[in-house]
Amino acid sequence: MLRRLLATSLFAAALLGGAPASAPVQAQQPVTLNVYNWSDYIDPYAVDRFQRETGIRIRYDVYDSLETLEGKLSAGRSGYDIIVPTSEPTFSRLVRAGALRPLDRAQIPNWGNQDPALLRQVESSDPGNKFGAIYLYGTIGLGIRTDRVKELLPDVAPDSLDLLLKPENARRLARCGIAVMDSAIDVMPSVLRWLGRNPNSTEPADLRAAEDALLAIRPYVRAITASGNLMDALANGEYCMVLTYSGDVIQAQARAKEAGRGVQVGYVQPKEGAQLWFDMLAIPADAPNPEAAQRFINFLLQPDVMAGITNQVRYPNAVPAARPLVEAAVRDDPNVYPTSEALARTFTVTALAPAAERARSRGWSRFKAGR
Repeated sequence: MLRRLLATSLFAAALLGGAPASAPVQAQQPVTLNVYNWSDYIDPYAVDRFQRETGIRIRYDVYDSLETLEGKLSAGRSGYDIIVPTSEPTFSRLVRAGALRPLDRAQIPNWGNQDPALLRQVESSDPGNKFGAIYLYGTIGLGIRTDRVKELLPDVAPDSLDLLLKPENARRLARCGIAVMDSAIDVMPSVLRWLGRNPNSTEPADLRAAEDALLAIRPYVRAITASGNLMDALANGEYCMVLTYSGDVIQAQARAKEAGRGVQVGYVQPKEGAQLWFDMLAIPADAPNPEAAQRFINFLLQPDVMAGITNQVRYPNAVPAARPLVEAAVRDDPNVYPTSEALARTFTVTALAPAAERARSRGWSRFKAGR
């Protein structure tokens, strides 16, 4: 928690300080870059450095859900120059709706620093990689209290979604707390993969099978909530198993160590194959300062800048040259940077047709209601 508080205070100082008197002449009448990003998802030194090097001021707002981001943009004239939507569903929806400005790669010479293999993964959401650069990425899996899960499920494979999705296991874990993030698009594809089915299936029988699997464990699930609510709860020992994003679990692990209360937190990337997601740097079509936005994207894609961000938030970035600059404890953690074997088992999701999306939403609502 100390690290988070320190980062927050430094971030505030960076924003309040602005560009120093020795900044370039244009700093006297600076452009303001309006950034809208997830909370606790930047290195404050990167913000300060960009302002000092360019004379461009940054107004930085945060959100805690994709619904909030989409709501801002759907109203029009959001005033933002940079947004950070997740590849599915928000980024792909914005691409299809014409709500994003195509990137001018001539203005982003650091574009080539990105891993081509990861860019190819994103093409399912952004054909040709026209509208976004990769900011950070991760997987979806289980955050567990390793000591409690081993005690209660000593004979269950420790690297499988069986830990959660087999009702007999969920029943035994219920007394120490199970939570699932409230996101159908992040949970149901993982359940389909565990069932041995296509995680992007739109077949009614497959969607029903995923719903039935979730309903079978619903009596043992204590909470279905926003992913941001799970980090501290896992770190404090409130839950012994959560289904959520890898980086949230890794941050919870760090907070548990800082608290020193003996809570042991680990991350399980499912052996069945984990969902791979990407948070993208994108520019709204009506951005007031698109040139400054492209300059910021180019700045972020520098290896040393991306390394600092990964060190701060413990999510991997897509710039291979940044990896040697990342702290050893972070870059050598396979839960942060999956091994090549684990990465080969990952999958990405694609946008569903409206009818299938409605069917999935109805199934998710029934899971939340428990019927």
